[in-house]
Amino acid sequence: MTDPLFSVADQVVVVSGGSRGIGKAIAGEFARRDARVIITSRNAETLAAAATELSTGKHPVAFRVCDVADPDASAALIASLAADLGRIDTLVNVAGINVRKRAEAYTVAEYDSILNTNLRGLFFMAQAAGKQMLRQKSGSIINIDSLNTNSPLRGVLPYAISKAGVSMLTRGLAAEWGEYGVRVNAIAPGFILTDLTRKLWSDPTMQAWGNENTPLKRLGEVGDLTGSAIYLASKASAYMTGQVLYVDGGISAGTRWPIDLGNTDHR
Repeated sequence: MTDPLFSVADQVVVVSGGSRGIGKAIAGEFARRDARVIITSRNAETLAAAATELSTGKHPVAFRVCDVADPDASAALIASLAADLGRIDTLVNVAGINVRKRAEAYTVAEYDSILNTNLRGLFFMAQAAGKQMLRQKSGSIINIDSLNTNSPLRGVLPYAISKAGVSMLTRGLAAEWGEYGVRVNAIAPGFILTDLTRKLWSDPTMQAWGNENTPLKRLGEVGDLTGSAIYLASKASAYMTGQVLYVDGGISAGTRWPIDLGNTDHR
């Protein structure tokens, strides 16, 4: 990376949920740009494999086992990393889960599991990293939000509730911590193809619906999100905090409806 405005070289970057999907792609981009990346998740074997695969830059990617649903584990993780490395420059809060079913069918255990990971977990991970960032008077926290906060989809209500909380969490922390040099923003992905969602989107009906309702006429890939994460961690966004960036191919721009607008050729 030759442009210092977008440089993240030598930053200490923690990516929760970094062993697969969106988190893994973001962690990989930071690693390629010579950041010191630490990925976390609940599974040591998956983490080790991901860390080896992602170690392509100046610093090897490290990993730590951490369940964000356990606030004590998050606090211990951040304290250990701060003691070892001296600082935390960027936290990317990715870890999240979902269960798809009708609202009346969710059990208390399912609801609690989703909220404990997606909202409670993100809050306490951000709190732990934030305490270190407040001491060093600098830092960037990037939360993964969702297009569901713009328009909730049917069949994922607890997930949508949790992500609406992430939006408020982002704005609230930004308002409290900005004067101390700590910035807090979020990325709200659209329909992104990951290992966990490819089966869903391989259905021809789902593909047609997704493409029709996305102005860019395609589903997103995890790589479509990495540039926004680098931007939010770099000096390029130094005056930006409390914002949610919708990286969704334009879905949140408006609803497409089935009227004929003519056959104007735009080629």
